[in-house]
Amino acid sequence: MKEFTQRKYYHPYVSPFDPCPPIRVKSYDTPPQLYLGFQPPGLPQYQPKQALYSGTLWPALFSPYDNPYERGGQS
Repeated sequence: MKEFTQRKYYHPYVSPFDPCPPIRVKSYDTPPQLYLGFQPPGLPQYQPKQALYSGTLWPALFSPYDNPYERGGQS
C-alpha cells in the first residue's frame, strides 16, 4: 500500500523535436482540505501561538511547503 502524500507526480509528453532538455517527471501539491470533506466535530486545534506559526488552527489542515527543486528530492 502506498503512503499518503499531498505531492502528486506525473510524466508529461516529451516530444522528440523539443530543443530543450526534457523534464521527465513533474510534480504539484494538493491542499489537505481536498481529503477532509466536512469538518468533523471535535477536531484537534493548535494553541494560538502555534496556529499563527502554522497558518491554520487545525493540524489536519497544515501543509508545509517543500521545495521540489532542492537537491535530494524526488523530482
